[in-house]
Amino acid sequence: MNFIIWDVETDSADTNYATIIEIGAILLDENFREKERFSARCRLPQDRVPSATALCVNKSSIDMLTRQNLSHYQMLNQIENKFKEWSPATFLGFSSINFDDEVLRKEFFKSLREPYFNNTKGNQRTDALNIVRAAYAVDSKILKTELNAKGNVSMKLESLGRLNGFNTEAAHSALFDSELCGNVLSIIKQKQPILWDEYFRTSSKQAVEEIVKKETIITVNEYFYSRSRLYSVAPLHPSNCIHPIYKWAQAVDLRIDPEPLFKLSYQELKKEMQKSPKFLRTIRSNKAPIIIDPSFAMQVEPYKAIGPEVLKKRAELVKSNAKFAQDVCNILKENAEEKMETSSQLDLEPEETIYTKFATDKDKFLFPKFHASEDWKEKFAMLEKFEDERMHYFGEKLIYNEAPEILPEQTYKKIKKQIAERIFSLNKEKWWTIPAAQNEIDNLRDDDKRMFSFKTKEEKLNFLEGIDQYINGLEKKYADA
Repeated sequence: MNFIIWDVETDSADTNYATIIEIGAILLDENFREKERFSARCRLPQDRVPSATALCVNKSSIDMLTRQNLSHYQMLNQIENKFKEWSPATFLGFSSINFDDEVLRKEFFKSLREPYFNNTKGNQRTDALNIVRAAYAVDSKILKTELNAKGNVSMKLESLGRLNGFNTEAAHSALFDSELCGNVLSIIKQKQPILWDEYFRTSSKQAVEEIVKKETIITVNEYFYSRSRLYSVAPLHPSNCIHPIYKWAQAVDLRIDPEPLFKLSYQELKKEMQKSPKFLRTIRSNKAPIIIDPSFAMQVEPYKAIGPEVLKKRAELVKSNAKFAQDVCNILKENAEEKMETSSQLDLEPEETIYTKFATDKDKFLFPKFHASEDWKEKFAMLEKFEDERMHYFGEKLIYNEAPEILPEQTYKKIKKQIAERIFSLNKEKWWTIPAAQNEIDNLRDDDKRMFSFKTKEEKLNFLEGIDQYINGLEKKYADA
């Protein structure tokens, strides 16, 4: 299967409200040889307030965000078409599962597209950062590393690339970061050829679940408190080894003798599951967890001291105890339902609802028809055919940004008012508001320690001034809404 190494740059760090402003992707064959590359930039939509910090990090000047040839909608069209052309493939980026994947999913969701393209229809996904962390946990000498300001080993892409002999001057450019990611992974592929394939065997949720149901003992890699660790764990009995709601695999940490746990009453077990350190380890099946041969965790403490015979015996006891697994899953279900009751009382914005309700089959059928039309009036009329009210909301905002002149006057004023209410808010919001952005710019002006990649303070101040002027323009645009 081909690989797609990709990266995005955004105007914000919040995945629900971030706007992709640049994407870079490289198509590799099964041997990790380059076949093709793709990159695109776009103008920032006129309903978004950017984060100055985000723009400073990815060096996106206001000129770049206002004078690019592609609109945001056009860029998303190109991304969708290119990724479909390259599929099926394994998608991977550096910290992509928690950020890039989430941002693109939500960008597709908000632009009336199928959001789960990279882990459906034959596609799989994994995370290069997970691979790097696991490779380092197995062999700390596999990559040259440095300590960060807190005295921990840095796992930042720029640091790894620079120390291992690659040019990093253009870091935080999407295509450049994709190339850098591929270069770092190539070192791991060369030095750990056997483990390399194992790193990719969990690229689908189904594959993870099959491993967990089948194996008695496995090694998992997790990253806590800036340290990459290997854990020897035993999946629960196959009848109840998956979280009943979140669908994540569940396993017992074998540093714990499980027999005393089996003797606890249901309520005692429930209390024990709240204690720290936790005996239960969650393997997030949908996030490409790293699962490797049991022998690797047996080489590190405390498992080395416990010994393989004891570990295997503990694992067999866990794997064979159906009642224990049932009790654990019932407790997990109760805890999750309590949490869901609390969260359900919160009012969610449409942008935050991607996982609360999936699009209907009828709406999914309409997605390609909507984008196939080149007539914006036809697109607007088509919105009435969507069953999901969220699609009406997103569709109207999309047209407002792309072809506002075709909107009925009442609709145009309604959308403009909605945007104004958001961006002028004086509350602490999840999205960027004009007051928040102006305060951020003032703080960055005064903070001489945060120079990002600017060579002089004057260069930094000029960059921030451009952002400030842009935000002032938004303020004037929506003042009469």
